[in-house]
Amino acid sequence: MSLAHLSAGDASPARSVNSSAKAVSPLKTQCSNCSLRDICLPCGMKPADVDGLDELKFSRTKVKAGQALYHEGQPFHNIYAVRMGTFKSSLTLADGREQVSGFQMAGELMGLDGIADGAYASNSTALEDTEVCTIPYDQISGLAASSVDLQQAVSRLMSREIVREHSLMMLLGSMNAEERLAAFLLNLSQRLKLRGYSDCEFHLRMSRAEIGSYLGMKLETVSRTFSAFQLQGILEVDKRHIRILDHPALKRVFDTRIH
Repeated sequence: MSLAHLSAGDASPARSVNSSAKAVSPLKTQCSNCSLRDICLPCGMKPADVDGLDELKFSRTKVKAGQALYHEGQPFHNIYAVRMGTFKSSLTLADGREQVSGFQMAGELMGLDGIADGAYASNSTALEDTEVCTIPYDQISGLAASSVDLQQAVSRLMSREIVREHSLMMLLGSMNAEERLAAFLLNLSQRLKLRGYSDCEFHLRMSRAEIGSYLGMKLETVSRTFSAFQLQGILEVDKRHIRILDHPALKRVFDTRIH
């Protein structure tokens, strides 16, 4: 399993964000001059096709911490590219409990799960003040009809989601608590490094409970595993602030099972 395919404050309960409540900036986003273009939708596309994206002029939408960008079952119209901040994806179980299914950060797309049935299959909630590019799906699919590069870009993104789901199933089905948390932290570290941030010192935007929901672990187990890593000299933990002291040791915890 590749770590690159696994998805990185206690947010208040998600509040519905309707179109009038969202802060939509009059500024328009152009993919060609965006600092995230090498890891977002334009990645691998020819300059002429990126120019086509520029003509669509995606709007910027701000979502405050604790607010939902969209809800499970809501009619699907847009996909979203994260420009700033962190989101969590979640499902609502039959008994009303939340099951976290992923965390998204700058340069990653959300809402692709709405394509199949015309309705979003999950909830997306901001874990901090965030900003996204709102991409109308009918516009992007219309452009893709005349651009092989764009068709391939969208296919890559959808494939990435499928691989992430398979990786999560393997993570939850075959690893113990230390291996799960090690895999999660290594994946988060890699994603932050790709975006130009430190891969050894960072602040967790998600709570211990949200990490536990994602990894299939009880809250107490998550806290106990963080403490175990700290005692082993692998991590330095100060509430949500994490410092990886021994990257090779953390990787060995994860590698034990897959090798």
